Amino acid sequence: MNLSKFGKKFTRKAGITQLMDDLGAAMASGDMLMLGGGNPAHIPEVQDLFRERMMEILAEPKGFESMIGNYDGSRGNQAFVEALAELLRETFGWNITAKNIALTNGSQNAFFCLFNLFAGDMPDGSKKKILFPLTPEYIGYADAGLSDDFFIARKPSIELLDDGLFKYHVDFDALNIGDDIGAICVSRPTNPTGNVLTDAEIMELDAIAQERGIPFIIDNAYGTPFPDIIYTEAKPVWNSNTVVCMSLSKFGLPNLRTGIVIAREEIASAIADINGVMHLAPGGMGARMAIDMVRTGEIMKISQEIVQPFYKRKAFQTLKWFREELGDLPVRIHKPEGALFLWLWFQDLPITSAELYDRLKERNTLIIPGHHFFPGLENEYWQHKHECIRVTYAQDDAVVHEGVKVIADEIKKIYMNA
Repeated sequence: MNLSKFGKKFTRKAGITQLMDDLGAAMASGDMLMLGGGNPAHIPEVQDLFRERMMEILAEPKGFESMIGNYDGSRGNQAFVEALAELLRETFGWNITAKNIALTNGSQNAFFCLFNLFAGDMPDGSKKKILFPLTPEYIGYADAGLSDDFFIARKPSIELLDDGLFKYHVDFDALNIGDDIGAICVSRPTNPTGNVLTDAEIMELDAIAQERGIPFIIDNAYGTPFPDIIYTEAKPVWNSNTVVCMSLSKFGLPNLRTGIVIAREEIASAIADINGVMHLAPGGMGARMAIDMVRTGEIMKISQEIVQPFYKRKAFQTLKWFREELGDLPVRIHKPEGALFLWLWFQDLPITSAELYDRLKERNTLIIPGHHFFPGLENEYWQHKHECIRVTYAQDDAVVHEGVKVIADEIKKIYMNA
């Protein structure tokens, strides 16, 4: 098959496709301990609310028919967009209207569009890149550029904490930003580490972006005000130079693929234009399922009272299990501050995290090796990249606990035999 450059780039094996392929195969086999994927938990109380909402739609005259049979506009469901703008305006004082919001077919789609709006080959012949001021970062970013050499990243500073924990920080001393940067991007909380950039870090990055005249993109898929999977203080931030990306996936609707882009009007309009070309319109089921929760503000209450406590309990329970099983091995865990994951750093690991991944898969335990989470640092050797793994705690407690035992047992064997 004679493929174009586009075809060759997007059909080569990528970290995100390995993740999804392994996830699909493991789900089909039914005997894998699923500590690798990013699928949110099935929270019974939240699913009951969605079931009730679906029954309400089915009971509405023509409700079901319009939900499955009518296109929304290229910006997405207009009633949902207007309700969300009102909620954010009244709750946080953000100076936005529906014209500042566009929906997409999931956050992954939103970032593909945003990255290629601001970086790549420019009309003047120059080339721009997306800067990640702190890695590790989300695995799905790495292959989202239409050209190669699309991302650049900076190593973090590492703060060693008590109780075998550590925390990444933006190393502002190393954050030189040249004319080749088209936008700055961070996730908050960060997938894979659960790191939450401090309010001070966010403010300083925002100031740098404004000074450089480039957008500051904040991936808020796990953040506040929904699904609010944050276990520390974090102030919601938006201004005309920030692009805040949200999602309904981790609120409990991952299969309905509803991404949300909040930006100045010209950026939101550009996302809508791309939607029209690529998809005609984003899918509308997620917006229809959540619109009443947005109108009433219940989406924030559910996030704060059900979703966040659910994951916080699981995070610290899983941390406790790892501490019990790993004992005094040279392992540090990133301070759990949000998202669905623990990030383990095996100091001076005798093998690579990729080899550890293969060994654990042989024992029916799926994790994600850390080297996939360093977009922009692919060509730079850093031992730390090969000493870390991501583990999700979103699965049932019994599955997570058993997986922790398998991981710890394998790690003990590796260090003992080194």
